[in-house]
Amino acid sequence: MSGIVTALGLMSGTSMDGIDVAVIDTDGEHVAAFGPSATYPYPDDLSAALRVVVADAKRVESDNHAELDRRVTDAQTRAVERLLEGAGIDRSKIAVVGFHGQTILHRPERRATYQLGNGAAMAERLGIDVVNRFRDADLAAGGQGAPLAPLYHRALARDLERPLAVLNLGGVGNVTYLDGDTVIAFDTGPANAMIDDWMLKHSGRAYDADGRLAASGTVDRAALARLMDHPYFAKKPPKSLDRNDFSATPVQGLAPADGAATLVAFTVETVRRSLDHLPARPKRWLVTGGGRLNPTIMTALAEALKAPVAPVEAVGWQGDALEAQCFAFLAVRSLRGLNLSVPTTTGAPRPMTGGVLHRALKAA
Repeated sequence: MSGIVTALGLMSGTSMDGIDVAVIDTDGEHVAAFGPSATYPYPDDLSAALRVVVADAKRVESDNHAELDRRVTDAQTRAVERLLEGAGIDRSKIAVVGFHGQTILHRPERRATYQLGNGAAMAERLGIDVVNRFRDADLAAGGQGAPLAPLYHRALARDLERPLAVLNLGGVGNVTYLDGDTVIAFDTGPANAMIDDWMLKHSGRAYDADGRLAASGTVDRAALARLMDHPYFAKKPPKSLDRNDFSATPVQGLAPADGAATLVAFTVETVRRSLDHLPARPKRWLVTGGGRLNPTIMTALAEALKAPVAPVEAVGWQGDALEAQCFAFLAVRSLRGLNLSVPTTTGAPRPMTGGVLHRALKAA
C-alpha cells in the first residue's frame, strides 16, 4: 500500500462505556484529513458484563470468553455500520479498519495482553479488510505493548512548538513527550478509572460530571500519600499499567466528596511525578481523553505542572475521536510494514511492526 487512503479506527477504553469510531485520510506517516467520527454506547448489559470480568484478573485468564468476544465484535461491527450509514460513506471507500478490541487485562511483565474482538468475523461481516492484535508483536519481543498512540501524536504535532507533552487521561493516564526526533512515552498512573469506580459506587453515576463532586470535597493528604507510596512511580520508563493495578483502599471510609477530591489529586500528582522521567519540562501540555472535560482536573494540572495546559481541541485535534483515529493510522502503518512503536515508547528492543491482517472476502 502506498499513498493516501481512507481508513477507519475503533477504540473502546477501559471505562467500557462506549465505542469510539473515526475516519481519517492517511498514508501512515501524515494525516491528510479528519473524517466523521462518533461514539456509540455499549448496551448496558454488555458494559456490566465487561466490568465483572475486568474486576477479576484470575477469571480473565482462566475463563473462556467466547460469548463476550462475540458480543464485543458484534457491538463494534455495528458501530462501524452505523457511522458509515450515517455519514453516507460507501464501504468500498474504506481501505482498512483498525480494530483495537476491548482490553480486559494487560500484564506486560508476563508478555500477556487480552483484547476481546474477532477481526476475521468483523472483516467478513463488513466486507472490509481489518487489522487487529496491535500489541502482540511488541509484547512478544519484550516490550510493554503500550502505549501505542505516540507515533500518531508525533504525526499530528509536526508543526507544534517543542518540547511538547500530549497527555491522555482515559481510564489510565499516559504521556507522550516530543522534542525534535525524541519520542518518549509511558503510563503515568490511574486517570479516570478510579474516580469513575468511586462515583459508580457512591452515587450510581458513571463519572463526576464537570468534576463537581471532587470540587466540593477536601483532599485527604494521608490517603494521598498512601496512594503515591507505590513502586511504579519510581520505576523508569518505558512502563505501562493495567486498569486495576492500583487499589482504592486508602480512600475507603472517606466521604464521597472527599474521596473524589483525593482521587483527583492522585491523578494530578501522578502526572506531576512523570516530570521526573522527562529530559526537559514541556513548554505545553495538550490533554486528550475524558479527563480533559473535567475542569477540576484541568485546573489542578495547570497548578501542579506550572505550564500551560489545554485540551487538544486548542490545536484543532479531536479529543473524542483521537484514539480511534490512532488505530486507523496504525492499521495503515501495519499494512505498509511501518513500525507501530519505538524502544522509547514501549521498551521493545527495536522499532516494532505489528498487527494481524484479516482479509475480507470480495464479491466476484
